[in-house]
Amino acid sequence: MARKLSEKAFLTDYNIHDFDVPLTSVDMAIFTIRDSQLQVLLVKRAQHPALDCWALPGGFIDLKRDRTLADTARRKLLEKTGVDTPYLEQVESFGSRDRDPRGWSVTVAYLALIASEEIRLSRDGSSEEVAWVPVEKAEQQFDLAFDHTEILKSCHGRLTSKVQYTSLPVNLLPREFTLTELQQTFEIVLGNSVEKKSFRRRILDADILEETGNVKTGSNRPAKLYRVKADGQSHFFARNIEGPR
Repeated sequence: MARKLSEKAFLTDYNIHDFDVPLTSVDMAIFTIRDSQLQVLLVKRAQHPALDCWALPGGFIDLKRDRTLADTARRKLLEKTGVDTPYLEQVESFGSRDRDPRGWSVTVAYLALIASEEIRLSRDGSSEEVAWVPVEKAEQQFDLAFDHTEILKSCHGRLTSKVQYTSLPVNLLPREFTLTELQQTFEIVLGNSVEKKSFRRRILDADILEETGNVKTGSNRPAKLYRVKADGQSHFFARNIEGPR
């Protein structure tokens, strides 16, 4: 009976290229609120394939720098926006031999939520332009590269669904905000209004916010400013947030 190799010995002689390895990347739907609209970050490609086409930001995994897929996503987000600690969620994987003319490819889609006040957009050699675009316009009027329209719709759908029962919209706000601004952010993402008293009761009962001690002044009476507690960025509510009855 032949002696079995140890795992160490097996790995020493193993060649990963004995099997086909597809192109592997991460693509990101980075959402923010601008001009009272939910917007997504798009880049205009400066390289083939899909030269001069708009696309979601992303890139290939760097085997030396990235230990995980999330590392790749955070790295690409930091390169494009200067933000390195956002809400980040893996949504879905897309793969086929037809999605990229360079060969069989797999991409893992992430959604990210960031406050527009923290953003410093930048472009690199792979992007000619970087721009915020209203989500509906990006989905309906842009012919995005590869399968990025499908990826964007998947990420947008995940966000819209989760907003009904989680606190995710707090990640789209600046560090301090009023309850009115929080409600408006929920309404923008949901695409409909919510009942004010019920919403505020739900948020305050969840105990995910704390008063900062500051107030926001304007045409109306001063409003208390709040910030999110350390564990409040992705709180799950017991019931869905509903619109007015």
